[in-house]
Amino acid sequence: MMGDISRSDTRQLRRVDLHVGETGFGDPEDPQRVAAVLDVETTGLDLEVDRVIELAVRRFQYDSGGHITEIGRAWCWREDPGMPLSEDIVRITGITDQDLIGRRIDDRMATNIIASADVVIAHNAAFDRPMVEKRLTALPTMQWACSCVEINWAAAGFEGRSLGWLCAQAGWFYDAHRAQGDVDALIQLLRHERTDGRPLLYELDGSSSRDSFLIEAVGSAFPTKDALRMRGYRWNPKDQVWWREVMDHHLVAEQTWLASEVYASGKGAKALGPRLTRRDAFSRYR
Repeated sequence: MMGDISRSDTRQLRRVDLHVGETGFGDPEDPQRVAAVLDVETTGLDLEVDRVIELAVRRFQYDSGGHITEIGRAWCWREDPGMPLSEDIVRITGITDQDLIGRRIDDRMATNIIASADVVIAHNAAFDRPMVEKRLTALPTMQWACSCVEINWAAAGFEGRSLGWLCAQAGWFYDAHRAQGDVDALIQLLRHERTDGRPLLYELDGSSSRDSFLIEAVGSAFPTKDALRMRGYRWNPKDQVWWREVMDHHLVAEQTWLASEVYASGKGAKALGPRLTRRDAFSRYR
């Protein structure tokens, strides 16, 4: 006979539902910054050939403690890419060719809204930034932050980095794989408090302001590719090099690993060490 299910055996999720206006949190007298959270849906994952079919943006104000003090209205545009969508994209996003006929992003409005912020936040800035900047060519060079990699999710008590799974662990659900849903879910998640009581936005705001280093394992031997992949390096087919980006405080540890596993005697490397490029929030993810 099945026993009664206690409250500890169940978990309720609430739908993400942001409200425009002041939040009642934080210190409105504190110097405020403005963030623009954005997300795109595209025809595919190729940064060179694929196109944006949906762009969503929402701005908010926050104080020095990372508390969101005011939330702005949602903006969302669709655009006809001039090509049929693949079955996978239709299945994932729910957007059809019919939904996009004659639609176009308002370049001027979208650019002005994003450019009015102090920082642009995306959950996968390495993809969203180049796609947005390719589409909105008048967008100035701005400070970007990536919530996926610039928050220590494990230390905050989370598993994984998928936006939907992170939200579920925080007690929320939303309509995933639609640009506006992803934007609102990320804002809700940034309000979540870490174990020290500070919002996750506080950590993101601090980490995004630090420098990082683009590390390219030039001259690495073919047999070391699996080790590089397991370490988190990605293959750049254009430049024929394995690369990853680390924040400045992780650089020494990464150089030590490369010296031992890629550039040590007997590893077959054709260079003495990696190529390093210092980057900041204005140049990262481009």
